[in-house]
Amino acid sequence: MFKYIKNDLPASIVVFFVALPLCLGIALASGAPLFSGLIAGIIGGIVVGSLSGSKIGVSGPAAGLAAIVLTAIGTLGGYENFLVAVVLGGIIQLVFGLLRLGIIGYYFPSSVIKGMLTGIGIIIILKQIPHFFGYDPDPEGDFAFFQVDGENTFSEILNSINHITPGSLLIGVIGLGILLLWSNVLSKKGKIFQLIQGPLVAVVVGIIFYVLTKDSSSMAIQSSHLVSVPVPEDFSSFLGQFSFPNFSVITNPEIWVVAFTIALVASLETLLCVEATDKLDPYKNVTPTNRELLAQGTGNILSGMIGGLPITQVIVRSSANIQSGGRSKMSAIIHGFFLLISVILIPKLLNMIPLSVLAAILLIVGYKLAKPALFKTMYNLGWKQFLPFIVTVTGIVFTDLLKGIGLGLAVGIVVILIKSYQNSHFLHKEGEDVDDGKIKMTLAEEVTFFNKGAILKELDRLPEDSYLELDVRKTRYLDNDIIEILEDFSIKAKERNINIKLISERGTIENPDSFIEFFKLKPKTQLN
Repeated sequence: MFKYIKNDLPASIVVFFVALPLCLGIALASGAPLFSGLIAGIIGGIVVGSLSGSKIGVSGPAAGLAAIVLTAIGTLGGYENFLVAVVLGGIIQLVFGLLRLGIIGYYFPSSVIKGMLTGIGIIIILKQIPHFFGYDPDPEGDFAFFQVDGENTFSEILNSINHITPGSLLIGVIGLGILLLWSNVLSKKGKIFQLIQGPLVAVVVGIIFYVLTKDSSSMAIQSSHLVSVPVPEDFSSFLGQFSFPNFSVITNPEIWVVAFTIALVASLETLLCVEATDKLDPYKNVTPTNRELLAQGTGNILSGMIGGLPITQVIVRSSANIQSGGRSKMSAIIHGFFLLISVILIPKLLNMIPLSVLAAILLIVGYKLAKPALFKTMYNLGWKQFLPFIVTVTGIVFTDLLKGIGLGLAVGIVVILIKSYQNSHFLHKEGEDVDDGKIKMTLAEEVTFFNKGAILKELDRLPEDSYLELDVRKTRYLDNDIIEILEDFSIKAKERNINIKLISERGTIENPDSFIEFFKLKPKTQLN
């Protein structure tokens, strides 16, 4: 478990600084007690992180559920009543996992997943610009276009230009400079700069700046522009921050409606995040989705029992973990312990962190998710890939995460139905293991993203030290998603000592270096 601690510990610190304001901000946007967001973050890190099969996914309170929570608290007559729905939602997620419904995530096309990642990256950048300038009326974690403060994403940016806080802006720029210097220059100079992450240095400098300037009239940063962790006076007041579900309302039908809503939305967000996180993972690990639903359900039961918000796997934290070099689930678990220890021992120190410094960290995370080059890449793949991608991005930016994904998926289905109207599609695996360990897989004439789950399952089943003959001589239409799966599998195959022989009408090749190059990647690859 501690094999990659030198990678996981620095990554967990970065994830901690990303998660802290988001936990608080999502709680504020949800109309829930601030401490409820921290509870969800702690359980998402320690409990879900321990139970999950994901090596680099990080769970916590989700921005996509904020509107549901805000409405439900009012509808159900109080936060304690709402907690019953959270517990029941967790139980329903356990049922989903036992019914093996995790496979649903495989049926979202790659273009929509990439659009989701890019859209979230753009949203992070747009939402952090006001905080970077020191304009903080909208809480961190409000990722919807129409915000809880009455503004929208773009009007908030315009307002921030007229309400710049000089101290916040200055330390935000300094923090951004430290992050860029660290990642582009210093991290290549020695191991000490890889062990001590730039975000930690930026935060420490931010705290020092606040302490040195708090008595200055021009550069002082007011408390409204700092992290705001609840500070208990003593141990009893700390315990008083926990809330407990009022199970006397469990017979109320509205409780069950909210519970099913939480279970469905949280499960869908988690499965989408799992798919996206696996795609970002440089080591191409495949997360067991049914186990993930069981882990999330357990986390939501515990979170609801002690006053926490609903939990999902979250792409912002997960991508920060990947970008910071996290290798195993220990980074998620350690970040949860950091949250727990810090809110108990050093809440006053946390409340000295300027939000503009954390905004600088998130700006880097957002940019790495939404690099401009990706738009060109997706455009070059052709309209069948680009259209669902750009619709997903636009939908997420101008509505919210789930609506944007829904729009992208609808367009993706229309595109594939247009093609399916002309051609059938299926996967056919033939042949049995023989004495020499050879396994033959023959791809059908038409293979689309609908076959992702089946292909992933078959490839994951292949034993170590085996020999795979992949026959594509009959294949006339191979979806870009399937090529990406084969490309990812070629990396894992080397680790598992699986030799691959690719047989096509253009010839035979042993252990191809790149399936993408072999198939001359096009929007929907025509092999002849």
